[in-house]
Amino acid sequence: MIHPGRPAPLGATPDDDGVNFTLYSSGADAVHLCLFDASGRQTRWHELPRCDDGVWHGYLPGCKPGQRYGYRVRGRYEPDAGLRFNPAKLLFDPYTRELDGEFAWSNAVFDYERRSSDELHINTVDSAPYVPKSVVRPLRAAPMPSGPRIPWAETLFYEVNVRGYTMLHPAVDAKFRGRFAGMRQKQVLDYLKALGITSLELMPVHAFIDERHLFENGLRNFWGYNSIAFFAPARRYALADPVAEFRDMVQAIHAAGIEVILDVVYNHTGESDGSGPTLCFRGIDNLCYYSTEPGRPDVYINDTGCGNTINADHPQVQRMVLDSLAYWHQDMGVDGFRFDLAPILGRHNHGYSASHPLLAAIGADKRLRDAKLIAEPWDPGPGGYQLGGFPLRWAEWNDRYRDTVRRFWRGDAGAGGELAQRLRGSADVFEATSRAPTASVNFVTSHDGFTLADVVSYERRHNEANGEDNRDGHAHNYSRNYGVEGPTDDPAINSLRRQQRLNMLATLLVSQGTPLILGGDEFGNSQHGNNNAYAQDNEIGWIDWSGLSQDAEFTDRVRTLLCLRLSTPLLRLPDYVHGRLDAPYGTVAISWLDAAGEKIVDHDWPAVRTKNVLLTSNKANGEESAAAILINGRDSMSRYRLPAPSGEDHWRLVFASSDAALLHTQTASVPGHSIAILFSGAIQ
Repeated sequence: MIHPGRPAPLGATPDDDGVNFTLYSSGADAVHLCLFDASGRQTRWHELPRCDDGVWHGYLPGCKPGQRYGYRVRGRYEPDAGLRFNPAKLLFDPYTRELDGEFAWSNAVFDYERRSSDELHINTVDSAPYVPKSVVRPLRAAPMPSGPRIPWAETLFYEVNVRGYTMLHPAVDAKFRGRFAGMRQKQVLDYLKALGITSLELMPVHAFIDERHLFENGLRNFWGYNSIAFFAPARRYALADPVAEFRDMVQAIHAAGIEVILDVVYNHTGESDGSGPTLCFRGIDNLCYYSTEPGRPDVYINDTGCGNTINADHPQVQRMVLDSLAYWHQDMGVDGFRFDLAPILGRHNHGYSASHPLLAAIGADKRLRDAKLIAEPWDPGPGGYQLGGFPLRWAEWNDRYRDTVRRFWRGDAGAGGELAQRLRGSADVFEATSRAPTASVNFVTSHDGFTLADVVSYERRHNEANGEDNRDGHAHNYSRNYGVEGPTDDPAINSLRRQQRLNMLATLLVSQGTPLILGGDEFGNSQHGNNNAYAQDNEIGWIDWSGLSQDAEFTDRVRTLLCLRLSTPLLRLPDYVHGRLDAPYGTVAISWLDAAGEKIVDHDWPAVRTKNVLLTSNKANGEESAAAILINGRDSMSRYRLPAPSGEDHWRLVFASSDAALLHTQTASVPGHSIAILFSGAIQ
């Protein structure tokens, strides 16, 4: 017999004698707890006996961890009023830590059926055989140990997909490929550690489903941006126990000295628009979890482009997001979060606000005080582009950096002036909100768009395999193919493409800010021109590791760049430099010089294709060190005049994207389309 339980915490909480079940549903008339055996057969059901302030709860003696369960929620079914209660639909617990079983598309998963008109009529077919079941998890005796806690100024993000990174890895055993266990293999972690990255950014691993149109076209969701449960790891990434295997992976990554950053998708759910499946939120409390149009509660606001938008104004949604983040940080060991379409978390009905209660709560939650917070600062809704508009503590993906670097190196006129802004940390974007250069997460490529090899090989997207007539993905990629669309045997074109890849990575790693590299770019991984591989869970989306052996010298040079950045504080300054900056290791200045060594004046910036970025540091004892970044975006060789080093010091060439770069005491010859880095003194 079930008894009244406790209204907190939400979810299924076991103790020595049973399990306390709680579910928030402010509009329900009754909530039924349904129990299932391992085969998926419903064995019993109990009506939760009590509701306090919208929280239904009951304590079931004798219930133990491992029990599979779901809810059926009774209430009014009035779609025009935004009420979608339908007890024929089995709903999993929004707070479930584990889901058992795979979702299967069937007419039974929809809470409605359409007859002769567009009016929705209740669908009374039981959905239980087609939806995953929640699983009661045992309580953790202690939280996960803390990770390495890399300072922001020393952070180097490296973005990967758990499945795509390991599916073709030659050193990963076949049974571990595509799974959490594959990411913790010694060969994988040894490679990441040797490469020099500090923070592994994993694309979404919250439980997610394949969109209906992908299922109908024989495709699968590869990226994971279609979450259905914010506490449960995706079972498709596990061999047996997704929770234990995720934790094991995190502990192994931490042991290698690397942070784990998790890409999280709280902006929408996989239930899609009003005609989508009813799996959880829609059937539990539709008007709580989703934003609807004013005066039209039957129509979802679609600021995400995915059919629905979470209701960030509702206290229960805010509570769920905070509890989810705290769980992944404290219990699962995640060191930080990258928030997909983050302006959604700051949206009121009238638009985005940096002071939104949910954003403020995330920044102030003591459970998250050690977590890195990174926003993707745009969404497709009105006023959704919010680069530079997030609160203190937040860093942001900087797409202006991406576009500027691509435009400069492909030869666009007028890009030189903006490149200077991006090199110095995008002070024009972030300084007004009192944030340091580290707030700018600089990247040239990410999962969304071309890989770096494709940026220099394709001028048009080639997304035919996605089944959308090549209409999906970015139309403007700021890319260049240098005469041939796609692969070529022309050695001159291939040499230039390779050099341009090095140019962009070198630019990224000498820029003030926090760099992010897309996994595989360090050895030329290609997606064959597909710039929206979200549905390509195959060789198109998986990383092809053969490139590592085909051009190992390229990877070595990227490793050199990563090492230079981490060992050179001048390349990652603590604040913006306006004239001079007093830093812990001396007084720092940045000078912008032309090839002749003369200061670039404002009216010359639009035409600048060559520049010498000079960073100097003077210590109190008179010692001076300097770094010169010589950038030549012209087609031909440029000679740079370098200032005389102090004392008996001399300039040293520490990196050049072209082997033809030469240093002659105080002049350097830098070939067209290349970059060189020089140091003098005891570089800091």
